[in-house]
Amino acid sequence: MAFNGTWKIDRNENYEKFMEAMGVGMMKRKLGAHDNLKLTIQQNGDKFTVKEASNFRNIELEFTLGVNFEYSLADGTELSGAWTLEGNKLVGTFTRKDNGKVLKATREIVGDELVQIYVYEGVESKRFFKR
Repeated sequence: MAFNGTWKIDRNENYEKFMEAMGVGMMKRKLGAHDNLKLTIQQNGDKFTVKEASNFRNIELEFTLGVNFEYSLADGTELSGAWTLEGNKLVGTFTRKDNGKVLKATREIVGDELVQIYVYEGVESKRFFKR
């Protein structure tokens, strides 16, 4: 239940390069780097509810660990995949519907931060959130 709570974006590392690798245009990359993302995570056993609130959209998604689901990124990119729990890390493997390429994501509590790491086409980005 360590993920439970509301997490606000604090800083990014290499996020614009990651968005560029994903094919996000320059204007959306500039805006995305300052999205003021807030995640509210509720875990109940192997079920999660995640509310994402940003300057661009507010969505709520529910998923069960190990069960595939569909998801759209803020830029409209459609993905299909699942989250699993590996030790203390949430690990997501998602396949883009448009080109079949894989996006890996991890979420982990490190100290007092939620660290979210994305890897796509060899480009790694980190986003750091505080409660």
